[in-house]
Formats: sequence, C-alpha cells, structure tokens
Amino acid sequence: MDVPRSSIGLILTGGGARAAYQVGVLSGVLDILDPQRSHSFVNPFPIICGTSAGAINATALASRANDPHAAIARLQHLWGNIHTDMVYRADGAALLQTGLRWLTMLTLGWIMPDRRGQHPRSLLDNAPLGELLTGALDFGRLNRNLERGCLEALAVTAAAYSSGEHIIFYQSKTSFLPWTRSLRRAVPSTIGVDHLLASSSIPFVFPAQALLVQGATEWCGDGSMRQLAPLSPAIHLGATKLFVIGTGHRDDKSDEPAGIDPPYPTLAQISGNALSNIFLDGLSMDVERLERINELLQLLPEDARQSQSLRPITMFAITPSRSLDEIALEYLDEIPKAVRTLFRVLGVSSDSGLHTGGTLVSYLLFEARYTQALIQLGRTDSMNRMEEVKAFFKETPQ
Repeated sequence: MDVPRSSIGLILTGGGARAAYQVGVLSGVLDILDPQRSHSFVNPFPIICGTSAGAINATALASRANDPHAAIARLQHLWGNIHTDMVYRADGAALLQTGLRWLTMLTLGWIMPDRRGQHPRSLLDNAPLGELLTGALDFGRLNRNLERGCLEALAVTAAAYSSGEHIIFYQSKTSFLPWTRSLRRAVPSTIGVDHLLASSSIPFVFPAQALLVQGATEWCGDGSMRQLAPLSPAIHLGATKLFVIGTGHRDDKSDEPAGIDPPYPTLAQISGNALSNIFLDGLSMDVERLERINELLQLLPEDARQSQSLRPITMFAITPSRSLDEIALEYLDEIPKAVRTLFRVLGVSSDSGLHTGGTLVSYLLFEARYTQALIQLGRTDSMNRMEEVKAFFKETPQ
C-alpha cells in the first residue's frame, strides 16, 4: 500500500509497562501498510511525539525511522524479553535499604530536618533503565534521520517540579518557533537519555532527573503529569492528521471490591487510581476537545477558516480492547519475590474472589510474559481494525 507522505503525527502516551501494547499496535499497522516488509517502505509517521514510557518507544522508532520494520522488530525484542531488574533494582537488599530510609524519614525526620541528603528520593531505583536505554538507543542515527528527511520531528515531554510547568522537548529538521501556553512551553533540544528518564519518572516511584532548560536547571518528572493537551505538540510541529495509541481500556473501573459496605481502599488501589488519573485522563479529555473543535470548524465557511489559519485535524485513536489491569493480575507471580511482597503489603491481591491492585501492577510489571501478552493484544487490536487503518492513511488531509 502506498502511504501518502502527509504530515501524520504519531502520539504515544504514557503508562509504564503498559507501553508494550503500543509496540503491538505499531507492528500490526506496519504489516497492514506494507505486508511485504519492503526495504523501500517509507516511515509513515514523520512527526513522532511520546510521553513517559511512550517517549522511549517514540525515540526508538525515530532513531530508526529509515527502516520502520527494523525499528519495530527491535522494540518487540526489547519489550518481549524485558525483566524487572532491567528497569529498576528489584533485589531484596535494594528494596530493604529504600524501605529503611523511608521509615527513618517518616519516624525520625522531625529530629533531623536538615539531613536532606539522607532522605529517599523515590520508592524504586531506576538506574538500570538508564543503562538499558544507553545501550539500546542510537541518538546519532536519530540525528541522521532528521537530516535525511526520514523524520520531520521528535518530541518528548516532562513535568518540571521546580517551576510547575509542562515542558515539551523537541528536535526537528525544520526550525519551529518555540511555543508557550498556560503552564506549558516547548523547548528545542538535542534529545538524549536524560530526557527519556525524566519523561518516564513516575512520581514517587522513580526519581526526578535534573535537566538543563534554557540555561537553568529543572528537576523534571513524568511527562504525563499536568499534561493538559497531549495532542498539542504534534499539531504545533505541523501534523494535520493524528494517529493516537492509548493504554487505557475504555471500560476500566476501580478495582475496589463491590458491595454495600466495601472496605477502606488499600494503598495499591489509591496509587493505581492516582496513576490512571495521571496517565489516562488527559488523553481522553483532549480527544473529546479535538472532536468538538472539528465540529465547530465544519460550521465555518472555508474562507473564514483559511483567513484564521484554522484547519480540522483528522484523528485515529486505538486503545486496548481488554482491561490491562486484569491481564496484569494474571501475571502477578512473574514479578521478583521481593517486589511481589512489597505489592502485597500495599494491598495487591490476585487471590480467588479478591482481585485488587491490578491497576498499580499494570504499570510496574516489567516481565516478559506480561509484555508479550500486551504486544499480542495490540497487534490483534490493530489487525481487527485493518480497513479503518487503511482508510486513515489513504485519506488526503484537507
């Protein structure tokens, strides 16, 4: 299938281990567009934007935009063979040390308020993720793909704890003027591992990263925080069509046991709902907002739209057809024992008749059997919408 070289923007949202689903979707999409897997196949996503774990997928895809099939094959291998200790330290000694530091701060911190250097920075240590990304990503190839026109732009997002702003770091072939909106701004950058670690630093779970932003140091965390307009970066970078891959199932509900008098929610349930609020809600609201704006634009005369530089944005969104929370609990026993014990203390359970904490686990279960299941689900979901995918890429933007 010949894919028009239009300004299509790919949006990859956050979600920790859930991001494996995106790889499956992309695998299916590429096979729909180019079933022969030809070496001459052109990257169908000239603008790629990612947040949190989606930023890692976005950068991996961008760095091999000259050969999209090879890029997805490498991502499938990475996610399909991942283990927890490749993302964060999961041994008992590391978790015990972190637990003791948290306990000391909570019980004795008021006696030693000035010993800030001894305070824990996060629940988990994701130093292994930095090593993994350094070895897996080729940023020199990313630069060459931009120079050769295989890619127009890459954007990753992070939240600045210091200023409270949402920051979009973008690297592009064309010179785009940085844009500023309420509590968010775009910064031209040379994207590297530090940006990805910052974008994927789930609050409280992983430590913040120090980034140099226009001459000042900002401590940055997960880009899904305060992300009021996840579709916006691609549009600012010139996209006229958006292909959006989310990680939230449309019918996901709280995993609190039903009943007239349910028990007090566990820490796992509260944490899971907080993470869903960070990772999923912003996308849903922005998609609804875009659809309403498109409807309003259709009511304007064509000359009025052109005079105001207004244009409707075509969008295709795909999300899991099955709850990833439920899938995560099926693979709970795959987690290293020390981490599984921690989860059970927080209230995670997959026992018969009592399934709680699946939401929290779905973000942090970096184990191959679970991620392989998500990849397969993503591929199945995209193949089941084959005709819609073909139609989206055939249409010419207005």
